[in-house]
Amino acid sequence: MTDTIDRTGLGGPVAPRSSVLRPLGPSELRITGGFWDAQQELNATAIIGHCLTWMERIGWIGNFDRAADGTVAEHHDGIEFVDSEVYKLLEAMAWELGRSGDADLEIAYRRLVDRVAGAQEADGYLHTSFGRPGQRPRYSDLEWGHELYCFGHLFQAAVARHRTGHADRLVEVARRLADHVYAEFGPDGRDAICGHPEIETALMELGRALDEPRYRELARILVERRGRRRLKTTLFQGSEYFLDDVPVRDAEVLRGHAVRAMYLAAGATDVAAEFGDGELLDALRTQWDNTVARRTYLTGGIGSHHQNEEFGSDLELPADRAYAETCAAIGSVMFSWRLLLQTGEAKYADLIERTLLNAVLVSPREDGRAFYYANTLHQRSQGSLPAEGEVSERAESSMRAPWFEVSCCPTNVARTLASVASYVATATDDGVQLHQFADAELETTVASGAVRIRVDSGGYPYAGTPSVAVESAGEVEVSVRIPAWAEGARVRFRDEVVSISGGYARVRARFGADERIRLELPMEPRLTYPDPGIDALRGTVAVERGPLVLCAESTDLPAGVDVSRIGIDTDQPLLATADGASAAIAIADPRAASWPYGQRPARGSVTTARVPLIPYHRWANRGPSTMRIFLPIAAGG
Repeated sequence: MTDTIDRTGLGGPVAPRSSVLRPLGPSELRITGGFWDAQQELNATAIIGHCLTWMERIGWIGNFDRAADGTVAEHHDGIEFVDSEVYKLLEAMAWELGRSGDADLEIAYRRLVDRVAGAQEADGYLHTSFGRPGQRPRYSDLEWGHELYCFGHLFQAAVARHRTGHADRLVEVARRLADHVYAEFGPDGRDAICGHPEIETALMELGRALDEPRYRELARILVERRGRRRLKTTLFQGSEYFLDDVPVRDAEVLRGHAVRAMYLAAGATDVAAEFGDGELLDALRTQWDNTVARRTYLTGGIGSHHQNEEFGSDLELPADRAYAETCAAIGSVMFSWRLLLQTGEAKYADLIERTLLNAVLVSPREDGRAFYYANTLHQRSQGSLPAEGEVSERAESSMRAPWFEVSCCPTNVARTLASVASYVATATDDGVQLHQFADAELETTVASGAVRIRVDSGGYPYAGTPSVAVESAGEVEVSVRIPAWAEGARVRFRDEVVSISGGYARVRARFGADERIRLELPMEPRLTYPDPGIDALRGTVAVERGPLVLCAESTDLPAGVDVSRIGIDTDQPLLATADGASAAIAIADPRAASWPYGQRPARGSVTTARVPLIPYHRWANRGPSTMRIFLPIAAGG
């Protein structure tokens, strides 16, 4: 078996064989400092190890040992899909090894792979909850068993290892498992699907990485099988919940379970790209448009129903009942990235930025050892600190918890942060496109020759002066995204103003050594008003600064004041702070009443104060608190 392979041009988590934009792999781009480097370092030094320690401690990794020695039917820890958390951790470790090459992490990675591989059966099947004497039969619960879902995460872990330069044991385990899945569910196998989409995008990427057309074809088959109402439903989970109500190409908006919806949409986009299916791609673009316009929170989060972790109806976006699961936000990034690669349209990169900075980064605590699963936009009561050594039973924990009974989000955060550099830039024959602002170094080849780029984020996302230093052998076009919120942005090159079109400033030149494209992005705080059709938000306003959604946290209010008593005076200016803003607020005196309805109340006494608004993703790092993003407009404001 060959352990290492040529890394050149391998791509990141997604590498379509045909696309408008070409993704760059870990050998072509790396983050070198600044905001995103800090997130990756937190992941490397805290989050990955935290996930490994917890899954070892509570037996999820030990399931593989017991499966190997034949005792897992007597004792299995966790629910049916905990295998997938081990696989997501392996994916995170593989991407991090591609970034850092840490020797100790390599040892831990190989040991974990050996334990997983030891549980694989002779025909390639690999799951710790099904198929052995004393367990349920294989594929006996496709609605809830998550077998194919777990396989998908193993495939993605193998892709990460392969694309960071290794064709070793996990890749071979994935190949054997994929061959088994093809035999069981391919054209001559079961006419069935998994209740939780995920394997579709994973099969496609494994098929691309290993140049195996059968895997890519099976991804297409599984996408096309959706919408026939074959999965058994319950009183509370209908066909829509499973995304099995209508064929993917016939849907107009995303619906049902939000994570399932996003994973399926990502996989379907892969299929459309692979097979040149323009009709399917158009349908997915329509679904994205309608979902963003009607079913997405200001943070980029999705899913307004706690029951079933589902989308709500159009404009059903209550801040205090937002579920906005972290995994759904990550799925949104996956979907948007694939559409960006296929179209080159800036709106997809805009949503990726919004979602990463607000709906994903809100999950991990600042020390990387506790997480939010669900992400409210309005915390009405102070949370309680969970015990650091106990598993949280509640996904909607009032404070970040170290681990959950269903702990899909921590490992998903880990793999996302480990591979976040893949979202920074792309290339075409003509040039390079910069989609996200991160301190980074990029070196790739286009038609005119080698291109070297150094990005200085200029303190982004807190400051707005990124610059891009380019050196090229020949004439090349460098395109820099100008965020949709950045009205009045200015871009200069060689002392000339660069025009902005379609969300990008494009500079075509033969770049000399260290020639720079310089940006001036407006970072003044701004008011953002909700659509009046969002009933729960009428009469309120949010504050944003640059790409960051800000919030008011009770920790920053005068003593004894809760966020339920404040309104914002919109006649007073918002003032920028180093990392957020300050706003003039009106504080209403509490009213005692035996019945909370009646005549229009007389205006009570109001005091005013100027308080800081902080980045939403940093709230609840200073102890229990209340918080809100949307602030009532004070009378007269």
